[in-house]
Amino acid sequence: MATRPAISRRAFVVGSAAGLAFGFGVPGRLGRALARAGFSPNIWVTIHPDDTITIVAPAAEMGQGVMTSMPMLVAEELDADWAKVKIVQAPSDRAYGNPGFGGLQVTGASRTTPGYFMLLRQAGAQARRVLLDAVAQHWGVPVAELETEPNVVLHRPSGRRISYGEIARFAQAPATLPTITPADLKRPDQFRLIGRNLPRVELPDKVTGRAIYGIDVEVPDMLVASVLRAPVYGAPPERVDDSAARAVPGVTHVVMLPWGVGVVGHGFEAVQKGKAALRVTWKPGTPAERYSTDEAIGEYAAIAATLSRRGLVIHEAGDVAAAMRRAVRTLAAVYVTDHVYHATMEPMNATARVRPDGGVEIWAPTQAPSRNQLAVAAALGIAPAQVTVHTTLLGGGFGRRLENDFVLDAVLLARAVGRPVKVIWSREDDVRNDKYRPLTAQFLEAGLDAAGNLAAWRHRIVAASIYARFNPPAMAQLKGRDLPVIQGHMLTYAVANQLHEYLREDRGVDVGPWRSVGVGYTKFAIESFIDELARAQRIDPVQWRLRLLAHHARAARVVRRAAEMADWGRRRRGRGLGLAFSEEWNTYVAAVAEVSVERATGALRVHRVWCAVDPGLAIHPDTIVAQIESGVNFGISHVLGERITIQRGVVQQSNFHDYPVLRMADAPEISVEVLSSDHPPGGIGEVGLPPMGGAIGNAVAALTGARVRALPMTPERVLAALRA
Repeated sequence: MATRPAISRRAFVVGSAAGLAFGFGVPGRLGRALARAGFSPNIWVTIHPDDTITIVAPAAEMGQGVMTSMPMLVAEELDADWAKVKIVQAPSDRAYGNPGFGGLQVTGASRTTPGYFMLLRQAGAQARRVLLDAVAQHWGVPVAELETEPNVVLHRPSGRRISYGEIARFAQAPATLPTITPADLKRPDQFRLIGRNLPRVELPDKVTGRAIYGIDVEVPDMLVASVLRAPVYGAPPERVDDSAARAVPGVTHVVMLPWGVGVVGHGFEAVQKGKAALRVTWKPGTPAERYSTDEAIGEYAAIAATLSRRGLVIHEAGDVAAAMRRAVRTLAAVYVTDHVYHATMEPMNATARVRPDGGVEIWAPTQAPSRNQLAVAAALGIAPAQVTVHTTLLGGGFGRRLENDFVLDAVLLARAVGRPVKVIWSREDDVRNDKYRPLTAQFLEAGLDAAGNLAAWRHRIVAASIYARFNPPAMAQLKGRDLPVIQGHMLTYAVANQLHEYLREDRGVDVGPWRSVGVGYTKFAIESFIDELARAQRIDPVQWRLRLLAHHARAARVVRRAAEMADWGRRRRGRGLGLAFSEEWNTYVAAVAEVSVERATGALRVHRVWCAVDPGLAIHPDTIVAQIESGVNFGISHVLGERITIQRGVVQQSNFHDYPVLRMADAPEISVEVLSSDHPPGGIGEVGLPPMGGAIGNAVAALTGARVRALPMTPERVLAALRA
């Protein structure tokens, strides 16, 4: 695994320059220790006398490649020899926070690359400048006469060369670090690393089995634990008979928690048996007891279509009501989506130790060290600085590991038993107690003028709130505009008159960020409806989109290229093509899906997918391709069958036998073309998923004439559409 640096970055006195946090020189014994470890021009880089370089990776690695691509930015501007670079995971310290999250250490929402892009490049350039200044002083030459090659400083007038390792032996951190501006950074034609497909740094350990995920963590004197939660979502324990559980060999403790009952002991099998032996009476009266998804989805759809009930206006342009009255033709549709489960391959787990001094140490596969520090500090009544989080590799994240419920399990149990505790959720625990993507209904209405232009657009989103629980301060600051829930509602398509509304409907079941957050369902609705508008006018859907995107070259480029890749105009026997487009996270992607339908059963199969993606500057093209492929498969999986159903607060699914995910045998052939451009890099981890709902639904409509307006597109829903 990627390990923590040997020297704590908290040891540095933190200042700031050019918007970055930097480490200044430290006197005394600690300074001598740092000198032996190597020269640190700033908190991101340590240069060792053996000419190796350690670079800190600030974001959590969950398969998206950021442990490679983010250090590449530092190494590029530092002019480091990549073969001599070692990567370490950042410690839990706000100095490594993401500007895209207000300085918090959070990995998610496709903000890693956009958030760190300039910061890390400036950090690398500053470290390089410190080296140049040290050599200029050491040799007594003007710094302007110096230049660099990988891991070497050169003075061409005298022919002298010196390695970074040699510089580390005499360089001293300056009292004032040089300011770096964007003008000091490399031009794209000077890049040595950015744009190259360098080997992923964490893959060798994953292949050989040396990689350490959260579930692999072992600490001395550690116990294992599992937590029983109520069948009805969110119900707390009222009475507990733990006598049978305590009699199970290996069980050492049974601990009441506010949200369940923890069983602690020696080994996972023992605590699972102990948990099964518990007899718990759960407190009735939780709001979830009245919640059933089959009823809610119909209620949400009715709310969405009832225009007399106004929602929170989240975007308005022009006069929609007047434009609708003037329209020569109007169309409307309602789209619904069910809850879905994150389905990370590594179930939730965390290890915690509460020290005698009150401090806490946590080892966890987390996307959000900062959130964990704040949550644990609040739960224990201590300062966040007393909470140390060691971020391990993540066996999948998808937004689920932004949460802190599994970490709080471990911390509270460790405090209760006085020993380190590793909490492991079973798959059943995970499925039944997830923070699901919200169930939604969306009403869309459009007005066309006499020339066939899109003159008016109304979009209403009905869903529970994520931010009300997950980020209350943001919810208050945004006056109820729940950004994760409504994400993706904005249009790149040309339409002058628009009204977008959010209608909040909470029903007692926690919802949370899920890969692509709201964009997975808003783009499903938008791209399906755009397709319906094209077909209603007997216009080719690709040409209709290009007409609506004539003002936007990047968007039109990916739509056109995806259609070309799929040979859009060629008819397929027994198969239909559908296209969809998304522009979120400043990355433009269009996808075409080739689909067949078994009319007797309603079963769908996706045979091929073609994607064109403009991510701005492509830092690591292979990673972009891999993430698009991942997002496509993830998207297909949830379109075809993933669905959480709830009856009176009880989740009906428990494992992969009744929550099916896409199997390898059913995965399509995927072709991806990266259209790198000179724009700043956008996010990539989530962009492959949003087009899938629209592309598959549009392909079904092209092939059969039937429109499926619900996700997942189960065989029952497909058959209903075919018979409508």
